This record gives sequence, C-alpha cells and structure tokens, in this order.
Amino acid sequence: MANSLVEVFRIKELRKRIGFTAIMLVIFRLGATLPIPGINVNALQVYFMTSGSTAGIGLTEYLDFFAGGAFKNFSVFMLGIMPYISTQIIMQLMLIIFPSLKALSEEDGGRKKIQKITRYGTVAMCIIQSYVVTVYAKSIPDAITLNFTAYTLIAMLTVTTGTMFLVWIGEQITAKGIGNGVSLIIFSGIVARIPNAIVTLVKSVQSGTLNPVVIIIVMAMFVTVVALVIYEQQGQRKIPVHYAKRVVGRKMYGSQSTYIPFKINPSGVIPVIFASALLSFPLQIATSLGPEVEWLARFANWLRPQGTPYLIIYTLFIILFAFFYTQVSLNPTEIARQIRENGGSIPGIRSEKIEEYLTRVLNRIVFPGSLFLAFIALIPTLMQKFFNFPASVAMLLGGTSLLIMVGVDLDTMSQVEGHMKMHHSDGLVKKGRIKSRNL
Repeated sequence: MANSLVEVFRIKELRKRIGFTAIMLVIFRLGATLPIPGINVNALQVYFMTSGSTAGIGLTEYLDFFAGGAFKNFSVFMLGIMPYISTQIIMQLMLIIFPSLKALSEEDGGRKKIQKITRYGTVAMCIIQSYVVTVYAKSIPDAITLNFTAYTLIAMLTVTTGTMFLVWIGEQITAKGIGNGVSLIIFSGIVARIPNAIVTLVKSVQSGTLNPVVIIIVMAMFVTVVALVIYEQQGQRKIPVHYAKRVVGRKMYGSQSTYIPFKINPSGVIPVIFASALLSFPLQIATSLGPEVEWLARFANWLRPQGTPYLIIYTLFIILFAFFYTQVSLNPTEIARQIRENGGSIPGIRSEKIEEYLTRVLNRIVFPGSLFLAFIALIPTLMQKFFNFPASVAMLLGGTSLLIMVGVDLDTMSQVEGHMKMHHSDGLVKKGRIKSRNL
C-alpha cells in the first residue's frame, strides 16, 4: 500500500489533480470559520455552550454537522452545499412531472439549460434560507452588532454568495481535481468533525457518562456496519443478455453475450441525502420563525429530529426516494427498448416480457436495499437512546455521514486507480479492483 501511495505522487497529472483538490477543500474549511459581517462571535459561543438555551438546538446540531461547523459559526458557508442539492431534488421531480421540461433536457444543449435553471433555483433557495437565518440570529442575545435591516441585507447577500461559491468550487474539483466536487465538500465537512467528536468521547469517559466497555462494543459494531455498507454498495445482480448476429451496412457483427449490472442499491446514498434535505428545509424555517408564529413553533416541536414522527417520515422518504431515483436512473422501459432495438434477448424471457421482468428484478433489489439504507440512517438515534452516546459522536458512527464517507471514499479511490491504470501503473490494490459508488 505504501508503494501505491508513492506511485500516486509520481504521476504528474494525478499529483496536480490531488493538489488542486486539496487547495479547494482548504479554501472551504477557511470559509467555514469566517463569520458574516455584523455577527458577535463571542455571543454565539456563549449561547451554544449554554445547555438548554433553545428548543431548536437539535436541528442546529444537525445542520452544523453537515456544514462542517460552519452553521454555528454563522460563517459565509453556513448553509453549505445543501441548498444546491435541494434544488437538484426539486428539478429531478419537475423533470418527471412536466413532459415539456423533460423534452428540453433531451435537446441539444438541454443539459446546460437545466443546469442554468438549477443555479437560479439555488439562488432563490439561498435567499429564503438566509432570511430565515437572520431571524434565527435575532433570537440570540447580543448576536447582531449592526442595525437589523442592514444586517439582514448583508447576511442574505453574503450567505447566498458563499453557497454559490461552494457550487463553483465543487464544479472546479470535478473538472480539474479528483473525485466528485459536491460530494467531497460534504465529505470534508463531516470529516472535519471527527477531532471534536473524539474529544467529546474522551470527556464522556472521564466524567463517567460512558462506560469504556460500551465504547468497545459500539466500535466493533461500527466496523461491522462499515463492512456491510461497502459490501452492499459494491454488490451486483447481473442480468445476462444475448445479442444475435446482425448486419450494419456492409459489416456483419457476430453474436455476443454480456450482462446488465444492477446494483443491490442502485440509488446509493441519494435517497438518504434527498430525505435529509427535504426534511431539514421546512424544519429550519419552522424552528427559526417559531418564536414569532405559534403554530410553526408547535410544528417544529412535533417534527424535531429525535422525535418519532420525524423518524417515521424520514424512513418513508428514504424508501420512497430509493424507488423513485431507481426508476429515473434505471428506466426498465428504456432498457427493454434498447435491448430489442439492438437484437438482444434475455435467456428464458420473451421479448414482450423484458420490461416486466426487469421491473420485477429491480423492485426485489430496491426494497431490501432501501430498508438497509433506512436502518443505517437510524443508527445515530438508536445509539443516543440505547447507549447514551453524544450526538456529535453518534452521527459520525452511522446514518447519512457514514454512507457519504464510505461512498465518497470508494468513488475517489476508484478515480485515482483509473488514472494510475491510464499511466500503466498497477493501481491502488494488487487484487481485484475498486468499484465506484458515485454520489
């Protein structure tokens, strides 16, 4: 493994890509600590260190975790990349609902037009969320040092610009760096919380809140879950396809056999991210505006992150989005049409029954896969309730963070290995190959 790492930095192109990615991520981490103009940092620290200071602290911890600590700092990147992801979710739904928009995406240059609309939608999403953030800051004693109107305008402009700059950084990493840019931004925000989580865990043991034996048991469970996640994300169901001899122009192509690789979890971590984004957006608005609107306060308390209604809706959303995203990315009708048009057939299945067969196979794969995703997503809550683990530690040992860390790591290593193979290197591993799990 040491020789493989040395070989990575011997390849000039790969070395440049890794260096560029590292620089962009350092800029992201610096921006996560730079506060919005007009914010009293000391007042924020006192407020968040005071236990039980607000009923919405659970949501604040949740948003702060995925922003890499940027939310509690009220930094320029406090919203992170989540508004962009939420807008992409809405755009995916609109492509299904509106046929005209779907037709636009399939035209020449349609992808760029859809991407442009998504960016405009992200700006609108940021404006709404940044205004909610200003109202939330108003509820914190002595947090605002400027006139509220001036602070609101500055904060909305700063936070919106920060999120759009993060979108640009993600695109630059994807084009000039290594790995998926947006995924790596989320990944780096989660990894940045690890040192703080370790300190919290040590303090809990020293204070007698946690038993060291319990920690060892939980860590063993964590290793097992990681192994299961890797196995599940790389597992495949191969559907054999045979193609008969055919004539194209003056050339005859012989018969061949291949297969369609259906992932055990075709949608990856997308359903978990979708469910988290859709639930956090209305919850953030309700929590921030709750002190001024009574029914929003009741709604925020009912849908609190650790409550039973939240967990039930969260689980249902994960299962729903798993089926939805699989149907979008692996359309059985489209796959069956392509097989028939190219003279292919699936052994033992009639030509007119291919679509029905593929749908049945996908449903059998997706349902247990979505249940597994839901179980992983609920691990942090279970660890807090049954083992009394601190929230910052529990969220690292399971849930969305675990799936993202494993998925992004596999995808990035796969791309590194691909570049190494292009330069006639052996790759990162001596046996087998790393399979990508692109987010």
